This record gives sequence, structure tokens and C-alpha cells, in this order.
Amino acid sequence: MSRLDSVIRRLEAQRACLGAAARAIVDRPGPVLELGLGNGRTYDHLRELMPGREIFCFDRQIAAHPDCIPDAGHMFLGDLSQTLPAAADRLGATAVMAHVDIGSGDKQASLALGAWLVGMLPHVLAPGAVVVSDQPVPHDGWTALALPEGVATGRYHMQKV
Repeated sequence: MSRLDSVIRRLEAQRACLGAAARAIVDRPGPVLELGLGNGRTYDHLRELMPGREIFCFDRQIAAHPDCIPDAGHMFLGDLSQTLPAAADRLGATAVMAHVDIGSGDKQASLALGAWLVGMLPHVLAPGAVVVSDQPVPHDGWTALALPEGVATGRYHMQKV
């Protein structure tokens, strides 16, 4: 498969999973977390899927399109090892969804970050929250959710807390 085909499939899977997660939490109050703002495409998509819902974003640095940068009150800037604990202190375990887009191209580093997140995410997620991720975030207490039709196993991941 070409790299172009691979990125198209990844983005289609991401869109399908985000849509499924948004439908799953539609009646639940609470914020959404976007771990990995990047260029802001998924943040922008989440705003369209869930208008009016608070979305808190995390990234090391701002590299997003100017129209896709959250206000300072919704942006946690810096290393996740510092910003996610700060978010836990500020928000508590209130988020009903987290999109974890942490793939860096370095497979080992991405897997290590996913493993670290397993211990930290429960501090910011409400019971029953949905986690959508590009990398495995294997938590023994969470339940794997069925992926939307057309999303290949391993292409994207969905779990219920």
C-alpha cells in the first residue's frame, strides 16, 4: 500500500471513529480532550461534530492553522507529563471523551507514551468515557468497542472507560 493510500485510510478511520464516539456521548455532559492538537484538523472536526461542547487540547507547541487554535483557557501547552496532571488537577475526572492522537512516526516512542497514558487518563476521564486513539492505550479495566464499519482492526482504537 502506498503512503498516500495509508494516510487516506487512517484519516477515514479517524473520522469514522470520532463520529461514532460523538454519537456515543451525545447525551452525556462533560468536556472532550484532544491529546495532540497538531495542525488542528481533528480539533476543527470535533467542533463541528459537537458544537457547544468544551474541548480541551494538548500539545507541545502550537503548529495548527490559525482558525484551529483553541483559546488559552482550552489549550494545555507543553509536555504531556506536565500538562495532563495539571488538567487532572483543574478538571478532575470529568471528560466524557478523549481523542488520543499521539503517533509520532517513532513506533517505540508512541507505544511508550500510550503505556504512560494508561496510568494518567483515568484521572481526567469520567466513568463510561470513550477513548479514541491512533495508538494502543491498553487498560485492563476498559472495554474495547467495536470499530465502525470499514475500519480495519489496528488502524484505530476505541475503548470505553
